[in-house]
Order: sequence, then C-alpha cells, then structure tokens
Amino acid sequence: MQRQIYITAHDKTRLERLLMEGEASDARDRKDIQAMAAELARAEVVSPREIPANVVTMNSKVHLVDVDTEEDMHYVLTFPHDADASEGRISVLAPVGTALLGYAEGDVIEWPVPAGIRHLRIEKILYQPEAAGDYSA
Repeated sequence: MQRQIYITAHDKTRLERLLMEGEASDARDRKDIQAMAAELARAEVVSPREIPANVVTMNSKVHLVDVDTEEDMHYVLTFPHDADASEGRISVLAPVGTALLGYAEGDVIEWPVPAGIRHLRIEKILYQPEAAGDYSA
C-alpha cells in the first residue's frame, strides 16, 4: 500500500500545466511525465495554509539520508527550468524529485538508479515555502 501524499492546490495547478506542456510537446511516452501524473492523481490536495510544515512541497529544501549507506544529501525541489544538479536543485520531474513531492519527514522514498533502487529517508525539511509564509513560491 502506498502512503498518502499531500500537495497544495497551487502546486497541483502549476504541475498540471507543466504536464500539459509536456504532452503538447509530444512527450506522452516520457516516463517522467507519466510518473508525475500518477502522483498527482493520488495526492490529497490541500490549501497552502493547511499543508503540514513537515511535508515536501515545491521549492522545499530537504535533508535526505540514504538508508543503506547513511550518506547525507541536501536538495531543493524545483520546476525543470530551475533545476541545476551542481547546486543541489533537482527537478520535480527527475525520479527523486517525483518521489519526494508530497512526502513527509521520516518517510522513506525509493529512488531508481542504474544499479537498482536507493532508499532515502526524509530526515528533515530545512525550508518549506508555506511554513515560511510564502504561499506563492
């Protein structure tokens, strides 16, 4: 059974627009678009003021720990045009980005990599726009 994920109404609208643009660019076969559409379909939508502060939303900065290796990682979840792996800014359409969206501190996500599956625990939300009072980030 999959865990319940939460998304703000604002993020859902922007992500649906992103998916529509992807479909318009003949990206129907892209796994990233399909994965995000599946996540959006099962997410519980809440207002930005009601999203719990411990849930990953767009533009959140998160501290992750690899469950197997104990490696620490820090990422900011961004829209594709703001992504820059060298700065730890990952796209919501990247497999780890899609996996993070809507999950909470303490949750373990699966990140597919060429060598298999990595299991990452969301250790801490270091910054969440909604918790900081930014409801339009």
